[in-house]
Amino acid sequence: MELTHFNESGRAKMVDVGGKTPTERVAKAHAKITMRPETLRLIQTGGMAKGDVLAVAQIAGIQAAKRTWELIPMCHPIALTGVDIAFDMQESPPAIAIQVAVRCVGVTGVEMEALTAASVAALTIYDMCKAVQKDMEITDLHLLEKSGGKSGDWHREGSHV
Repeated sequence: MELTHFNESGRAKMVDVGGKTPTERVAKAHAKITMRPETLRLIQTGGMAKGDVLAVAQIAGIQAAKRTWELIPMCHPIALTGVDIAFDMQESPPAIAIQVAVRCVGVTGVEMEALTAASVAALTIYDMCKAVQKDMEITDLHLLEKSGGKSGDWHREGSHV
């Protein structure tokens, strides 16, 4: 497998995607943030002092997907056609699972946008709740699936998306 982000001198470069044919691209990513039961209850009941935790995390995740190219050096700016973020509150062990789906019609994939959105949504939950719990853990960040482009479809083994 050839690394595409290096030129013949071994220096970093942004891959030229100008000659590629646009296709529909979709990527889905997952992250999880674990917490104490009391913290989860405060989120569920709207008891956090900073406000509606999941509403803010959803907006932050969408904004992160849109700005991924500004955060990850070799990512291209992509005209996203959709970003959807779902939260699954789990009682045992207490956690919030985050699932992100990102779409575009373009010449490069949206895997990094989906992963960035899941990361920032989890970080936002942490930020909104850190006053009541500092030892929350963000785990399980991974790509679930991607479709479109020259490399075709890919699904994480064991994923039930």
